[in-house]
Amino acid sequence: MTLMCTPFVLFASESAIDKGDTAWILTSTALVLFMTLPGLSLFYAGLVRSKNVLSILMQCFAIGCVSSLLWFAFVYSNAFSEGNWFIGGFSNAFFAGVGETPHPNAPTIPGSLFALFQMTFAVITPALIIGAFAERMKFSSVLIFSSLWLIVVYGPICHWVWGGGWLFQMGMLDFAGGSVVHITAGIAALVTALMIKNRHGFPKTPMPPHNLTMTITGAGMLWVGWFGFNGGSAVSAGNGAAMAMIVTHLSAAAGSLAWMVIEWKKFGKPSVLGIVTGMVAGLGTITPASGSVGPAAAIVIGLSAGVVCFYATQLIKRKFLIDDSLDVFPVHGVGGILGTFVVAIFASSSLGIFSGFSGGDYSMINQLGVQTIGIISTAGYTAIATYILIKITGWLTGGIRVTPEQEQEGLDLALHEESGYKL
Repeated sequence: MTLMCTPFVLFASESAIDKGDTAWILTSTALVLFMTLPGLSLFYAGLVRSKNVLSILMQCFAIGCVSSLLWFAFVYSNAFSEGNWFIGGFSNAFFAGVGETPHPNAPTIPGSLFALFQMTFAVITPALIIGAFAERMKFSSVLIFSSLWLIVVYGPICHWVWGGGWLFQMGMLDFAGGSVVHITAGIAALVTALMIKNRHGFPKTPMPPHNLTMTITGAGMLWVGWFGFNGGSAVSAGNGAAMAMIVTHLSAAAGSLAWMVIEWKKFGKPSVLGIVTGMVAGLGTITPASGSVGPAAAIVIGLSAGVVCFYATQLIKRKFLIDDSLDVFPVHGVGGILGTFVVAIFASSSLGIFSGFSGGDYSMINQLGVQTIGIISTAGYTAIATYILIKITGWLTGGIRVTPEQEQEGLDLALHEESGYKL
C-alpha cells in the first residue's frame, strides 16, 4: 500500500491537467465549504441558548465572506507563493497568475482550483474559534479579530507547513490540517476564552444546548464534508484520496463510540451531544495522519481521540472552570495535537509489517522530534499572536465584550434586532 505522506507533495515538473483530478477537487471544494456553511453553522447554533442562535449563524456566515475576500486579496499569496522561511510574498495577490499554470503543490489541477480549494480551509479555521467566545463577543469584534487572525496567524503557519516554509523543509507531516487548522484554532480558542472570561452565571447556571436536532444535523454535514477536507488534500483522484476517506470515516466512527461509551459508563446514559462530539474529535485527530496511515491505525487514533478529548473537556470545564463555550480547545486543539504527534508513530517504517497500520517509511524517533517541534512552535506562535490580536481588537472596538445587559437579553436581539424563533 502506497500513500502520500505529505499534505501537498511538491513536484519538480508540471504535468498535464487531469480531468479526473480536477473533477474530484471541484467536488472536494464544495464539500469543505459545506462543512462550514451549513455544517459548522448548524452544529454550533444548536449548542447555544435560543436567544443566541442567530448570532452564531451570522458569525459563521460573515466570517466565510470576509475570509474569502482576504484570501483573494493577499492571504493566499502569503501562504503559498514563493517567499522566505516565515511567509510567502505578494506575487499572487488578487489571484494574479493563479489561472495561468498549475501550482507546484498540485500539478494536475488548475492553479485557480488549488487556490479555491485552499480558500475553504481558510474559511473554516477562524469560524471554528467562535465556539470559544459564543454568546458574549461583539459582532464588530468578531469580524475584526477573525480578519486579523487570518492574516497574522493562519497565513504564516499555512506557509510554514504547506507553502514551503521552515516546517515543510523539516519534513513535518500534516496531511490536511492537524496543525494548520486544528491546533491553531484550538489554541486561539483557549486564549480567547481566558481573555474574554466566562459567561455570566458560568458554571453555576445551567446553559444546555437549545436544539440538539439542529446540532446533530450539522454534525452529519461535518462528517460528510470531511471527506472533501481529507480526501481532497490528496489533490488527486487516486488511491491516496480513497485511503484518506477510509481512515477518516473509521476514525470518526471509533471516536463517536469511544466518547459515547465513556459517557454512558460515567453518567449512566449515552447522549446525542456526546456521540457527535466524539465524532468531531475522531475527525480532527485523524486529519493530520489521514494521508499517512492505514485503516487499523485509524481505528486506534479514533478511539484515542474519543478518550483523550473527553477527559480534556472535563478538565477544562469542570476542573479549571474555563468557559470555552463549545469545547473548541479540548476537541480541536487537543485532537489536533494528538493526531499531529501520533502520525509519527503510525507512519513509521517500524510498523511496516502491519499493513493495516503504516503507509510511510519514516524513522519514528526522527519524525517524533520534527512533529514535536511543529506542535510547540505552532501552539506558541498562535497563543502569543492571538493574545496581541485580542488586545488590539478590544482597543479598536472599545471593548471586545457585549454589556451584561446585552448578554442577558441575548445577542440575537441586542446586536441584530432579530429573533431565531417566533413562537
